[in-house]
Amino acid sequence: MKQAIIIGVGPEDGLGAQLASRFAGSHQVIVSGRTESKLQACVDAIKQQGGEAEAVVADATSEADIQALFARAENLDLAIYNAGNNTPGKIAEMEADFFEASWRVCCFGGFLFGREAVRKMLPQGGGTLLFTGASASLRGRAGFGAFNSSKAGLRTLAQAMAKEYAQDHIHVGHVVVDGPIAGEKIKKGYPQYAEQLGDEGMINIQGIVDGFEFLYRQPETAWSFELDVRTFRERW
Repeated sequence: MKQAIIIGVGPEDGLGAQLASRFAGSHQVIVSGRTESKLQACVDAIKQQGGEAEAVVADATSEADIQALFARAENLDLAIYNAGNNTPGKIAEMEADFFEASWRVCCFGGFLFGREAVRKMLPQGGGTLLFTGASASLRGRAGFGAFNSSKAGLRTLAQAMAKEYAQDHIHVGHVVVDGPIAGEKIKKGYPQYAEQLGDEGMINIQGIVDGFEFLYRQPETAWSFELDVRTFRERW
């Protein structure tokens, strides 16, 4: 059976878990992240639906962890890098290690994950590698210098990989999530903000997952590198 590895899997009502649920219909899914209980909840939900899944705790910034994660796959067809958290702050007030930590999760982790995915896919004759981007991937914004630069770096890395490995039948894509996601993170972490936005002001998770699936299913003769997803209310 084809396998998919998805890192950055958190709560069930989150993008990573919903990506895993969608692709579990056609793949054995290996879900990864930092919190074992959340990973196991995702695996249990997939198994209840008749799918196959396993959980692997891993730090996206650890080379050893990422190599061990990909060692679990024998027939890798799809890899999705969904790790990364928003890291706001003004540059003049920012500690160097805070900036570096943002870069390590959003960009360096993407390099480790992408490299190991490609190393698996090359001998197999191809596959699909997708990265989760954000508004910050495309534009700088005051108060978000660390996040902007790290997500922009990830996007450029993904674009370079798309060009480097296309002729090896590896489709590399990048999904720009331009706005807040209507999931557990914002609803529980920032309930007042979620209420202010309302359902129409937050991006529907299944709509984002549709975008990933669209890129995955594209034929080699009509590949897209990038897809952006936002609500009709988003000012861009």
